[in-house]
Amino acid sequence: MVNRVVIAAPASGHGKTTVATGLLAAFARRGLRVAPFKVGPDYIDPGYHALAASRPGRNLDPVMVGEDLIGPLFAHGSQGADLAIVEGVMGLYDGRTGSGDQGSTAQVASLLDAPVIMVVDAAAQGRSIAAVVHGFRSFGSVRLAGVILNRVGSERHEQILRDACEEVGTPVLGALRRADAVAAPSRHLGLIPAAERRAEALASVEAMADLIAASVDLDAVAAVARSAAPLPHQAWSPAAAEPIKNGPVVAVAGGPAFSFSYAETTELLSGAGATVVSFDPLHDEKLPVGTKAIVVGGGFPEVYASALSANEPLRAAVKAFDGVIAAECAGLLWLCESLDGAPMCGVLEAEAVMSPSLTLGYRDAVALSDSPLGPAGTRVTGHEFHRTVVHPRSGLLLSPAGGAAWAWRGADPEGFASPRLHASYLHLHWAGTPALARSLVTAAAG
Repeated sequence: MVNRVVIAAPASGHGKTTVATGLLAAFARRGLRVAPFKVGPDYIDPGYHALAASRPGRNLDPVMVGEDLIGPLFAHGSQGADLAIVEGVMGLYDGRTGSGDQGSTAQVASLLDAPVIMVVDAAAQGRSIAAVVHGFRSFGSVRLAGVILNRVGSERHEQILRDACEEVGTPVLGALRRADAVAAPSRHLGLIPAAERRAEALASVEAMADLIAASVDLDAVAAVARSAAPLPHQAWSPAAAEPIKNGPVVAVAGGPAFSFSYAETTELLSGAGATVVSFDPLHDEKLPVGTKAIVVGGGFPEVYASALSANEPLRAAVKAFDGVIAAECAGLLWLCESLDGAPMCGVLEAEAVMSPSLTLGYRDAVALSDSPLGPAGTRVTGHEFHRTVVHPRSGLLLSPAGGAAWAWRGADPEGFASPRLHASYLHLHWAGTPALARSLVTAAAG
């Protein structure tokens, strides 16, 4: 099993992404093969990780896939690597609301038996940092192997912090000064994805690598990672037991407008026998030759509404498409008649508009209708994250009798489903329910 370390923090905003991405890039510069991971359903940080590591950034989410799959998915994503770096989510012990540490960084660290390095924003504290560090080390069962101080004001400030951490027996592995902060631009749903600003993102990653190499003891971090014990897990495999022969072409949307996807989705489609081809709805005026199914994931179509609308040939092709379509969140919006007044594909008799409210959280859902992803009654756990609302032209469309996609406790039926279509706000990690890929490929081949 690969050497590994988890990068955590007391709360969001302490600098986990800067440190994790910078570590990946700094170790890659040393010639190590690094494998990046992110705890939780985040799509954006793995994009920066991928640039730093030159391999896919992957997610480890016990809520979405089940805790039994965390080790196998980690083994799959770290094959051939010398070092794996896992960036945590929120605070170390923050998980699914009302479910203890389920889905938390601490749970994933425990499942991987991985040591934890905690990034602490020390801008407004001195010796009190000892109480923070001691509290996190003594609460729960993770092994806190060291801390990296962020936003340190001066050499004197750094020494006070180091002395305090030494009091509670926790080594300081690095210190980042306030003036050296590296930031990626953000907007209404967090950081701007790397796919939307590749040149600038590469520059940001290089700057993070410079900062971490100059401020962190990389040898000490590597030693912490080497202290992780071997794990017994076999690598997860996306290959189906009986892949469909001469499988159909499945066109998967990508590019800046649709950058939210899990690497395992396309791997599962290929494993089920499909020929997976990517296309960019911003620029490609035709679907790939021979397309029998379209898969459209998440992203920011609201940012690109004008450009997506301007691609009239592709919109017409999608509306006339008689194959299988599976879309989630951003893909759902693209299939509507309009998005904030800009014409979209018109596959769905619905309009989408931006909303001032953020819809966010895990959902335990059951399928209300048969669709390419599976029969009615299929159960999944997914995640919502959007600031838009879809208004169907007919209220019947979002009822169990009218082809709604999902139902979950405390909410009205959601999404659109038919034997050839599935469109919903719900993001799914298909590794948790691999039958989804097999079902879609089977429907496309039929």
